[in-house]
Amino acid sequence: MQIIANGLQIEVDIQGPEHGEPILLIMGLGMQLIGWPDELVQMLVQRGFRVIRHDNRDVGLSQGFDEHGVPNVMVEALRHRLRMRVRAPYQLADMAADALGVLDALGIEHAHLVGASMGGMIAQHIAAKHPRRVKSLTLIMTSSGARHLKQAHPKVLRVLMSRPQKPELQTYMAHMTHVLSVIGSPGYPPDPQRLRQRLEASFQRAYRPAGTARQLVAVAADGDRSPLLQRIVAPTRVIHGEADPLVPLPAAHDLVQKIPGAVADIVPGMGHDLPLPLLPRIAEGIVQNAGRTR
Repeated sequence: MQIIANGLQIEVDIQGPEHGEPILLIMGLGMQLIGWPDELVQMLVQRGFRVIRHDNRDVGLSQGFDEHGVPNVMVEALRHRLRMRVRAPYQLADMAADALGVLDALGIEHAHLVGASMGGMIAQHIAAKHPRRVKSLTLIMTSSGARHLKQAHPKVLRVLMSRPQKPELQTYMAHMTHVLSVIGSPGYPPDPQRLRQRLEASFQRAYRPAGTARQLVAVAADGDRSPLLQRIVAPTRVIHGEADPLVPLPAAHDLVQKIPGAVADIVPGMGHDLPLPLLPRIAEGIVQNAGRTR
């Protein structure tokens, strides 16, 4: 359903008991709310939680920013590398305000936050700046943005920033299958049929590569969030793949070191995705972390 959050039209999906403890799932770069597997949502619902997913601005069925045009990602990446100001049409802090707006629109004062990749960066902003709104914080395959951290190999970044040659289903599916083979979990390769179904559903629901480019520039513009992290008081769990090629493992240790009281769950064989066999472990980690507030 569509709601107005932070003045924008935002698409949300809500599952679970009306009076269950709310969990807000914040997805990563270019990913729609269906990027959170239904199996994971149901595991949390079965534990009594009210699970809220939303499309971030500029992707899925939420409001777009096409009037800002398509940024030159390579130029902005170079500006970031040279420590020049990255020109972005909006900031991750704005996307954090969107997520808070979702909670406001639903009348939710406090929620458990779960952020994956870019969604984890957005969640860091919320937890640091609005500590009373966050009951617990689970960060999955994400980073503080500190410049000293080990970066992805250039080949991985090139794959991530590439785009399908044609905006058609088969080209998109072939492209995304390749991307996921590069950044995904070497210990947990996806079932081909399930992967095809998920990619087809994503393309048919919404295909908005320009929005993804604008989000990518927003990530680059955000810089180092390390000064924010010491302000986080919510119980924090950092879930990270030992084999993540996009956000290498030192990023997880960096977060645990900088967020007071944070604990880590380092998962062997996991890359930069949410493999089906690992969903029970991820769900249990979220639930355990939520329980630290009770």
